Amino acid sequence: MTFKDQFRFVRQNMKKNKMRLFMTILATAIGCTFLIVLASVGFGLHKSIIKDRMEDQLITQIEVHGRTDDAGEYYGLTDKDIEHFESIEHVKAVTRRKSVEQTPLFITEDYSTSAQTFVTDFPSEIKAGFKLSEGRLPEKDDEIIVGHHFQEFLSKEIGEGDDPYKEDGSLKEEFAYSGDVVGKTFDMKVVKMESGEETSKTIPVTIVGVADAPGREWMKDTTVFISPSVMKKIEDFTGNIGGYPEPLGEDHAANNESERYYDQVKVYADDVQAVTGIVDQLKAEQYFTYSIVSEMKQINMMFTIMKIGLLFIGTIALLIASIGIYNTMTMAVTERAPDIGIMKAIGANPKTIRNVFLLESSYIGFLGAVFGTIVAYGISYLVNFALPFVVQSIFDEKMPEGIVLSYIPLSLTAISVSICLIVTIFSGWRPAERATKVDVLQAMRREI
Repeated sequence: MTFKDQFRFVRQNMKKNKMRLFMTILATAIGCTFLIVLASVGFGLHKSIIKDRMEDQLITQIEVHGRTDDAGEYYGLTDKDIEHFESIEHVKAVTRRKSVEQTPLFITEDYSTSAQTFVTDFPSEIKAGFKLSEGRLPEKDDEIIVGHHFQEFLSKEIGEGDDPYKEDGSLKEEFAYSGDVVGKTFDMKVVKMESGEETSKTIPVTIVGVADAPGREWMKDTTVFISPSVMKKIEDFTGNIGGYPEPLGEDHAANNESERYYDQVKVYADDVQAVTGIVDQLKAEQYFTYSIVSEMKQINMMFTIMKIGLLFIGTIALLIASIGIYNTMTMAVTERAPDIGIMKAIGANPKTIRNVFLLESSYIGFLGAVFGTIVAYGISYLVNFALPFVVQSIFDEKMPEGIVLSYIPLSLTAISVSICLIVTIFSGWRPAERATKVDVLQAMRREI
């Protein structure tokens, strides 16, 4: 018999007991649906967390936090380290920032706001992807760049009993600054403690550019970038490296000629594939590093274990359904004993008879897998659609954006269908073997 003849024979015999066939396919479909939907939770949460981490920072970014020597002594990062990082193969840019060790107050007319302030190297920032939403880069020592939301936090002096904020946290119109900050001159106020008393100094600076908005809508960037000469003025006033307002001693004095350390250093690879190699090299050189790629390896490992566990639990449902397939195929062998006897009498090979029944069990498994997969996709869509409403109604809280509880990739569909087919083939194997051992004479004597 050709494969086409075998398949026609299988379909012809399956029509003899449609209800039993329907219940068997239904059980298989339910098992397959359960397997896919259960495992899709692991795939969905994995996708959500990876997406969240990918949005949180650049995947090609590597944070470097100092180094140690062979004796275990810690050292900060200096210009010498920056030059070394830039010489490493596949490094696109190395950004470095020095922070002002206090939070200066920026004042213009009746408006003011305090902001975290840094000195940075703009050429390296531009290479790393830093962009302006308006304005230009600084060209003079007293020109500065501000964060995208700097203007939103400029407010008039708030009197006692005043409530300057709306329900959403933004400033009310009567307190908010409505003008354009680009081209505006501010007085940057810094302080120092001397003999227990606070004294202050204002340094005039002009905003020439506004940084692009952060990747996430909820993030507020009010950072200010100043020039090294402005930082020098702050240090000269406070007498400390970094402009720390409290006296720190000779080691931290502004006139100390020792090499200065950077507070934030980030290395950017030219390709995501190069990140692991750069991280390994820096770790071998005893630098402390952090990369989202390294974190993603741990996340991927954890979710891989979770997915395997969910697939294993889902497979149990298919094993239960396989009992029904075994029963159906056993009944089929018993009912079709006369047909088997005739096939043997005309010279059919036992292998052919076995293949016919294995084909039937595989066909049942395939139909169950197809219908189960379709239902699983429908359930997955409904779960993702209804979950925000369920969370809102039960917990009275808004569902976090970007959360996908159920996600069914093609790989999960392929794995589930494969498991379903394997289970159904094994379920039909013993009945198929039994069919090859049917006695011809006894089969022919049976009443049809």
